[in-house]
Amino acid sequence: MSFRRAARAALAGRSRACWMLVITTLVVAGLSVSCGNSSHSSSASHNAYVTFPTTESVALLHLNDSSGVLSLGAQTPSVLGTSPTGLALDSGKKFLYVGNAAAGANSVSIFNVASDGTLTQSGTATDIGASPRAMAIDASGKYLLITTNFAGQNLLVFSLDSSSGAITLLGSYAANSSPNNLTVSPTSNFVYVSNSDANLITAFSLDSASGILRPIPGSPFPAGSGVAGLATDPGSNYLYAANHSDNTVSAYTIDSGTGKLTAILGSPYPLGTATGPRAVATDTTGTFLYVANQGSNNVSAFTITAGTGQLTTITGSPFSAGTQPLFVLAEPAGKFIYVGNQGSTNVSGYSYDSTTGALTAISGSPFTVGSAPGAMTITH
Repeated sequence: MSFRRAARAALAGRSRACWMLVITTLVVAGLSVSCGNSSHSSSASHNAYVTFPTTESVALLHLNDSSGVLSLGAQTPSVLGTSPTGLALDSGKKFLYVGNAAAGANSVSIFNVASDGTLTQSGTATDIGASPRAMAIDASGKYLLITTNFAGQNLLVFSLDSSSGAITLLGSYAANSSPNNLTVSPTSNFVYVSNSDANLITAFSLDSASGILRPIPGSPFPAGSGVAGLATDPGSNYLYAANHSDNTVSAYTIDSGTGKLTAILGSPYPLGTATGPRAVATDTTGTFLYVANQGSNNVSAFTITAGTGQLTTITGSPFSAGTQPLFVLAEPAGKFIYVGNQGSTNVSGYSYDSTTGALTAISGSPFTVGSAPGAMTITH
């Protein structure tokens, strides 16, 4: 071969090698970007917290944004004699408040929330002088409200220190007998407490400037037998109550000026074959209502009629859940519903049809959490 022909062949070989290197590099880069995006979308999640009264700890849960799958994260150390039950997360997601309901505990533990969601207890638990039951933070984010056990029959109001998370008692208010569940309307700061033994709902207005509670005219309002869980819709137009012993749901309009409750036409609504309703929750749009039925191990579902608040049973309701469902809540992004099953020590997860409200179990549901859940909250 002549020198000129040999040189041309060498140059051609080098050119082909260079092009192959460029193509290989581009393909690898493309795969890396694709895999990175896929991993990010499949693993993106936000956090939730659940109390474990029997193991006396609190756990972090990871909620997958795409699939709704729950996975168990870090747990706080067990603290004997606490039986943590109710919980509330501050509006800044910096502090988690947990009520210790064990006999003699009479306290609230305050946890600092790290950037990764893990919890670290801030000092010793704060003694509140009574056993905490249900907990909620008001619409302004400045006050923590707690119902105490059946013996105390009070509703306590604490101010929240936005820097340290510390709580300071502002007032104790008589809330009639057997105060049970508690809800605060999200836009108007009306406070409603279910009185299980008395079949009543006690109502207050909360002054956002001072934290003072004032009885709402006409309070207490009649409810069904064994009234337990309460929920208001996102617009603070309606209040719904689970009547545990009656197997019904009561529905009320909320007067936007006074907070007074007026029974909606058709209320209370029967649950058919479902029994032992314990908790209620609306979806994030206020279009659907879901009821956790402790007696029949399922979830009833209703459409909320716009403008009237009346309930219509959704086709397929009730939907199967675990054993002894204790709570139900909607995920803030408006895609999933979760139900805590006390008897089967797990959490059921559902996606719901935005048109019909029908529930479909998420793949892998119910999700094992290792202990009987007491209460749960999801970060917003």
